[in-house]
Amino acid sequence: MFAIFRRPAPRLTHIYITPQGGGKMLAVTYASAVMGKGLVGDRYHAGKGYWHPVESCQVTLISEHDLQQANKRLPVPLENGEHRRNLVISGLQTKALRGKRFRIGSVLFEYHKPRPPCGYINQLTRKNMTKSLGLNSGVCLRVLESGVITVGDALLVEN
Repeated sequence: MFAIFRRPAPRLTHIYITPQGGGKMLAVTYASAVMGKGLVGDRYHAGKGYWHPVESCQVTLISEHDLQQANKRLPVPLENGEHRRNLVISGLQTKALRGKRFRIGSVLFEYHKPRPPCGYINQLTRKNMTKSLGLNSGVCLRVLESGVITVGDALLVEN
């Protein structure tokens, strides 16, 4: 059973992947997610991310609300994946997902933990990116059921 949100429903607005750690984020319109691994074609799925195995994420997610808050703190470009997160959603704050399972497209995700920005992001993007994102830097997700996500898919939280 999934919760229905008031209109407009939360939606997946962007998907970004990069095949290797430090690579340019590429916008895609759909992606396959593999249970326990992440998004096919992304560095996390391939095990080529710039991260420590203990701190790794299968998939990262940030909300448009998080991005707006970051831009208020310190204006930096965040529109083309510079935030280094895989998924961007609208209509919901990431804190509402804490402790939840939810579906986007045919994929079942689970909130795993907050994803604080590391200093490495400043080397890849802009000097003040870490400071701008701060506490609004997104979350890590686990893929519980494989499937496909597409830009525009609704986000449905499991009851």
